[in-house]
Parts: sequence; C-alpha cells; structure tokens
Amino acid sequence: MALTMNDMDRFKASMPRLEAIAYRLLGSASDAEDAVQDTFLRWQSADIDRIEVPEAWLTKVLTNLCLNQLTSARTRRETYVGQWLPEPLLAGDPMLGPADTAEQRESVSYAVLALMERLAPNERVVYVLREAFGYPHRRIAEILDITESASQQIFHRAKKHVAEGKARTEVDEAAARRIVEEFLAAATGGRTEPLVRLLTDDAVAIGDGGGKIPARARTVEGALAVAKFLRGLFKPGPAKRALTGGSPEVFATTANNAPAFVAVLDGRVIAVVCMEIGADGVSGLRSQVNPDKLERATRRWAASDHGEPLHVLF
Repeated sequence: MALTMNDMDRFKASMPRLEAIAYRLLGSASDAEDAVQDTFLRWQSADIDRIEVPEAWLTKVLTNLCLNQLTSARTRRETYVGQWLPEPLLAGDPMLGPADTAEQRESVSYAVLALMERLAPNERVVYVLREAFGYPHRRIAEILDITESASQQIFHRAKKHVAEGKARTEVDEAAARRIVEEFLAAATGGRTEPLVRLLTDDAVAIGDGGGKIPARARTVEGALAVAKFLRGLFKPGPAKRALTGGSPEVFATTANNAPAFVAVLDGRVIAVVCMEIGADGVSGLRSQVNPDKLERATRRWAASDHGEPLHVLF
C-alpha cells in the first residue's frame, strides 16, 4: 500500500538509529544499508495503522533481518580469503551512531567489532541493543521473542566474552592525532627500536585484503615482530609503487572512534589502519585494504576536510 508523507517521515527519522544498529550487528556499512532498505520495503507493505509503536516494530524487523544475515555470514567467512575485519567508518560518519557515553563509543570501536565476531548472533544483538542503545531487557526480550531473564543472561555472557579482549584506553581527537604522528614518524624513520618502544609487548597486527590486495594471512604477534613487519611495509621501493599504482599520501584521522591513519591515492582511500591503544602503548593495528570495504570511506573522505598529509609512501 502507498505510504503517506507522515509514514515516510517516520521512517526517515528512524533511519540513523537503524543504520547504526545494523552496522554494529553486521560490521559492514554496505550490508547495514541493505538491511535498512529491506526494513523500509517491509514498512512499505505493512498495515501501518495497526502498528502501535513504529520504532519498536522497525527495530524488530531490522534485528531479524540482521540475525539472518549474521547466520549466513558465518558460513561465508569460513571461505573468506585471509583475515576478516569489519568495514571501517571514518570520523564524522553518521553510521557511527550515538557517542555520548564511553560504552556507546566503545561498542563501535574496531577492536570491539572484531571481538564481537566471537559472539553467537543472538548474543551480539542483545549486547548491541543494551550496551550501545540502552534498550531495557524487557524490550530486547520482545524483539527476540525470549524472556526478560534470558535477555539478561545473554547480555552478561556476551559482555564477559567482549571484556576478555585487551583493555583499551580512550583518547580524544587531539591525542589521537599526536599518537598517529609519533607512530608514523617511528614507522618511516628507518629504525626498528623507536617503533618497538611505542608498542606493547603483546601487540598484534592484522590485515584484511579479501584476496584482492596482498595482506598477511596470519596475525603478527609481539612488539618486535610487529615493528619489523611495519618497517618492511613502509620501506619504499618500485615494486610497492607498482602495486599501489603510485605514491599514496598518509593522513592522521580517527576511525570507529579511535586513532587511525589513512592512505589515499588519487582521492581514493586504499587503506585504513585502526590503532588500538592500551595503557602501555599501541596494542593492536588492524589494517583494512580490501577495496570492497573502503568505498564508503572514500566517499566520506571526498566530502571532508582532512588537511595536509603526514607522509608520502614509497
């Protein structure tokens, strides 16, 4: 049935929240957009006059769509080439959603999105709705068709799994830029020791090329191993220029509310490296170089003011 302007406006008002929920559940901006579009199609065909609370109805439809997607995604990721990492969102992207509390900011951090891959689909839903959006367990139970006590138990279990990851330290935008500047100076300075000093002893480096761009298949572990890996990665040479198609510029930014640096070539984002900061230094580097997962970042980059590059690679 045809939607009235009021029906359209109600859906549009809900879109930012729906997109933010879907992104946290799926770890993919493109999949989140598809899930919201599918939710709109169901809204369009529903008997809206009989829907008492549109927000609750839309959230339930979206959540069920995402649950189906998460179940099938597990099968697809078993055949994914190399490491699978979420799609990064650059500073200011509206899909990052609410950021008023530390819990909300952390729920969309790259590290936590990666940790949430450990969770069962229903655990991920309960964790996201409760931790990031403050939904009461009563409402979560209605969305998932479970009891309120079951929602509480699932949340505590999910939160424990996520908390088993490394401790993270929040930094503001100015501090994030200083961290990236110092780290890039060390990584491109020609010596390994300064880089080792910035890394925690148990630091890790993970890359996702999706089989389309070369990326190390296994996680690099330990400060020295990560430092040597990065030194080799940043070392200039004609083969690297040929692989990338030129000399990318590197900028400091934030991605998923954490320090990050972005490599840009001819206006196209070719890499986003998200940094995980612990109390003792940089504890993790997660590099997204799969071009399929950088399309939104490129659009966001083109629409933003990003200043001068910190470095030109190769």
